[in-house]
This record gives sequence, C-alpha cells and structure tokens, in this order.
Amino acid sequence: MDHRSAPDVYRFCPKCGIGLESRPLKVGEPSRLVCPGCDFIFYLDPKVAACTICMWDGGIVLMKRAIEPQLGKWVFPGGFVDRGESVPAAAVRETREETNLKVSLTGILDVYSFPGSEVVVVVYAAEVTGGEPKACDECLEVRAFTPESIPWGELAFDSTRAALKDYIHRFFPRVRLAR
Repeated sequence: MDHRSAPDVYRFCPKCGIGLESRPLKVGEPSRLVCPGCDFIFYLDPKVAACTICMWDGGIVLMKRAIEPQLGKWVFPGGFVDRGESVPAAAVRETREETNLKVSLTGILDVYSFPGSEVVVVVYAAEVTGGEPKACDECLEVRAFTPESIPWGELAFDSTRAALKDYIHRFFPRVRLAR
C-alpha cells in the first residue's frame, strides 16, 4: 500500500478519532496521514517477513501455499516477524511452523523489497538440523527441488524468484538458469 491508497484504508486518528488528512510534511517526501486535531502522524511502515532457503535430500525446500495471496504457488518457508521478535528467530520459527523442519541459520542471503510492495523480505540460508518435511500451517505440500527442477513459472512472489536465483548463483555456481 502506498500513501495514495491509505486514505481508503486508514481514515481516523488512532489517538483521538478525528479524520486523518493526507498532506506533505517535508519537501521531497510523500504525503503522510496526519491528524488535524492532535497532529499525530500515521506512518505506513512496511511489514517485515523472515524466510529461509535450505536443502533437504539434495534439493531446495519449497512449499505450496495453502492461503492467499498466491494460493497454490510455491515459496520457501517464511512469514511475518512479530513485534518484539528478532528477525532470525522469526525465520527459524516460521520454517518449523510451515514445514516441520528445524533449521540453523548459516548466513543472510539478502534483503528484498520492490516498488509498490508493503513487505520487506529478509532471506537466510539455513541448514536443516532436525525434523522431517511435512505440510503444516499455511502449506499444502512440501517438496525438495533440485536447482534445475524448480518450477519457476509457479513461484509465488518476486522475492521468491530473486532469492532463489541468488541462492543458486551463490551455492550452485555451475548451474545455469534459463533467462
């Protein structure tokens, strides 16, 4: 969501209940939602998602989404970070909740954000330390794909495609992906 669509979603001040107005606060910045009654500024901050890419039985673990958005599409395990939770802890928790796999993070792969998206995606490389893959929360199926067999046309998000390409480039440098 951007500031142009925000008035349709957020119309009243959470502090005093007066109607919010969209207006610029500083030159060069986008308009912000401001309360004309108490001057509260309603910042529309992004949501942070924490994810892992890990290997199981010679393949990259992907799960088929059981929820919208992108129901039925493939993605690596991950989800939103809870307020007060560390990003690494959220990545480990989400992986366990969605795939039944216990993981240890080996390093950050990268951080992904795209214009028009309200989500910032932090992706970690991880090593499986326990569990057997099975479909759990928000997941229809869990499978391990070799880098050559990833269903590129059935991936859920831009961040899924970008991170998988980065992971394969870093950990499987001899694999050539179709452009």
